[in-house]
Amino acid sequence: MSTAATKKVVVFDYGFGNVRSAERALARAGADVEITRDYDAAMNADGLLVPGVGAFAACMAGLKEARGDWVVGRRLAGGRPVMGICVGMQILFARGVEHGVAAEGLDEWPGTVGPLKADVVPHMGWNTVEPPADSQLFAGLDPDARFYFVHSYAAHGWELEVHNPAIAPAKVTWSTHGERFVAAVENGPLWATQFHPEKSGDAGAQLLTNWIGTL
Repeated sequence: MSTAATKKVVVFDYGFGNVRSAERALARAGADVEITRDYDAAMNADGLLVPGVGAFAACMAGLKEARGDWVVGRRLAGGRPVMGICVGMQILFARGVEHGVAAEGLDEWPGTVGPLKADVVPHMGWNTVEPPADSQLFAGLDPDARFYFVHSYAAHGWELEVHNPAIAPAKVTWSTHGERFVAAVENGPLWATQFHPEKSGDAGAQLLTNWIGTL
């Protein structure tokens, strides 16, 4: 088995993400990083990172065009780690509503991503988060650590119910901008953040290191 320093992470390149920033941040955190949409590379990597910027519907269309929806589904079916960032997190939910128009997401989690109800939108800048005490993603981070957000939409609730006692419930991290929203999720092999760890300095680097350490 490879060591944490040699974990292979593919940043899925489907045209809707800050792939170079993600590549640099993951390399800083100790991963062997490749930017590609190649199916075999994405399937065989230790970890797959799905970035996302822009509109929910456009990201979904780009992901499907690159067969990314199939790659994510196949990896998760095999228990292979996937991490979504920003809109790459939002599209993991069942649907997104922008300007009153609904678009289908990957439906890995139930629920709808909708507009943030806040005096100032987009939510752009540094903010604190509220992770659960047993979070692996935020392990070793100061409770006052701040992360960099840029978004106008969010998941406002968590609807996934787990009735099987053999399956651990998801660990959901929250943040507040006008209202509470989902800031991060740890759900088996599927993790995601609404904020940009690749733009969040030392705190973001520690978070990525934590993820890579689980691969």
